[in-house]
Amino acid sequence: MRSKITIAISLLVTILLIGIVGFKLIMDLSWVDALYMTVITITTVGYREVELPNDTAKLFIVFLILCSVVIVGYAVSVISEYLISRSSLKELREKRKQKLIDSMENHIIVCGYGRNGRQAVEKLIDYNREFIIIEKDQEVIDNSALGEEFFFKGNANEDEVLLNVGIERASTLITALPDDADNLFTVLSARQLNADLKIISRASEETSYKKLKFAGANNVILPDKIGGEHMASLIVSPDLIEFWDNLSYGGNEGVNLEQVSYEQMFDGDVGCSIIDLNLRKKTGCTIIGYKSADGEYTVNPDPEMMLTTGSKIIVVGNTQQIQNLQKVYRINNEIT
Repeated sequence: MRSKITIAISLLVTILLIGIVGFKLIMDLSWVDALYMTVITITTVGYREVELPNDTAKLFIVFLILCSVVIVGYAVSVISEYLISRSSLKELREKRKQKLIDSMENHIIVCGYGRNGRQAVEKLIDYNREFIIIEKDQEVIDNSALGEEFFFKGNANEDEVLLNVGIERASTLITALPDDADNLFTVLSARQLNADLKIISRASEETSYKKLKFAGANNVILPDKIGGEHMASLIVSPDLIEFWDNLSYGGNEGVNLEQVSYEQMFDGDVGCSIIDLNLRKKTGCTIIGYKSADGEYTVNPDPEMMLTTGSKIIVVGNTQQIQNLQKVYRINNEIT
């Protein structure tokens, strides 16, 4: 298509030059008058000639008109075809993207592709989770290495945009917008559209924490506070923090953390304690935490503690041990 456009433009420039030079030589006009005569002849607008043409000039004008009709017609058709094809191609891509989004179930919606949003997406890719990013800045989308198919351009505050990305079928919403007010409106809209949605929101100010929780966010993260506490902890207990930094979540190297739900371990209501689970012998992993069905956490739980429906255990192990755990309990890195 681009070659056709190049040919069309070349033909237009050629006929324009032929007309200018022809009128200059045949009618002895100035360069400006020659350009004027060429343009009104090619465009057939019917303006008055600079001077009456002689017989030779008339024949040249006839030749110029016949050639320009063909060339201009060809150029108009090629340019129109190019513009229409670009518009149609864009519409086709948008339809394909929307069709893909409509097929998503229990996917993750990430609002904003700034620093925090990008980090969240990188982790979702590690976990092979299905996600779609809402981003209103086209430049951010163009500069991303992900590809445009992972983005939906729009404002996450708008209900229509949230509905277009399948908010009613999504399992989790991560809102990482730079402004707390935008995050608050997004949380309010999302919670209204999907009461069962898990919402994780970013906040810049501590005063926004309670507002976001009240609006419906399940978890509110304060990156600046976490970063400050982390730096201070490196002074107070550097060895402990360095060890913690070596832990990874779903990575391929080092020490890993993993969570396992009761439903992944058992089919139905089975009475079992932590010591009866014998997880260390089965997988090599060690249980370091327990979360009850009510959401209460217990660090280093008692071996006699009973596992109940809706509860979860948090385990630690090296890469091979975590892989053994995932095989035994058919864990597919799901966010729960």
